[in-house]
Amino acid sequence: MNRSDLRAQAPWLAAGMAAADHSPGIQLSQTRHRAALVASWHIAPGSTVLELGCGQGDMTAVLAEAVGPQGRVTAVDVADPSYGAPVTLGESAARLAAGPLGPRIDFRFGTDVLDPAVGFPENTFDHVVLAHCSWYFTSLGHLRDTLARVRPWARRLWFTEWDLTPASGEQLAHLLAVLIQGQTEAAGSRGQGNVRTPFSRESLLRLLPETGWSVEGGGPVDTGELQDGDWEIAACLDLVGRRERLAALPEAVRQLVLSQADVLRALAKPRGNRALAAYSLTAC
Repeated sequence: MNRSDLRAQAPWLAAGMAAADHSPGIQLSQTRHRAALVASWHIAPGSTVLELGCGQGDMTAVLAEAVGPQGRVTAVDVADPSYGAPVTLGESAARLAAGPLGPRIDFRFGTDVLDPAVGFPENTFDHVVLAHCSWYFTSLGHLRDTLARVRPWARRLWFTEWDLTPASGEQLAHLLAVLIQGQTEAAGSRGQGNVRTPFSRESLLRLLPETGWSVEGGGPVDTGELQDGDWEIAACLDLVGRRERLAALPEAVRQLVLSQADVLRALAKPRGNRALAAYSLTAC
């Protein structure tokens, strides 16, 4: 399926998501973004895909459309089905399972691929996908071990994540919100946010050779219509307002975080903060 064809399916794919009942416009922009990504990856009809960090299934739905009726998407996430708000992972998966894409998707929540009990035969999948989920890993070591674990199971890796390098001053607020959350996690105050281990594209390129994957290509990804900058700024300001989270930090780190939060408040707009760009790469 070519890029224009898959992007044209974004409205009905978005409408099939449970989150569309609450924020249809936001869901549509998120689905359009993922449709553009998948179309650029040239995943053929009939393909088998292992998706790691599937969450509520934003990317899962697009992948299921791309692989067609003869394809299969195995969507894995370590989180429990009850996780998430205002729609839980389980509720979102149930909506997709009940729709036309349902027969193509196998959701597996509460599943850690590093668990020795979890495994697949060699080359079970044509593709393994990690899309906007790698910063959720607890460490770069955790990500490295996961990529190495799935290497025998799939022929090709498709990876996309936010790019820490801002392209303009308008993205600085999103960047600062990400770095504050990452520092808090690194200092030992663990949370449940989307940002736990932010890392640069260059860090990923240094890590991949250790996992058995060889990078073939990649490039920048436009995120102009996404709202993630606003979301991460709000999450960061909520974090610095939680005494129990800050109390777990060493005093020097706590003061650093509070000072950076002051800068963030000065930089951030009430809404419409420009999100960081993203990057995509493929490896085999």
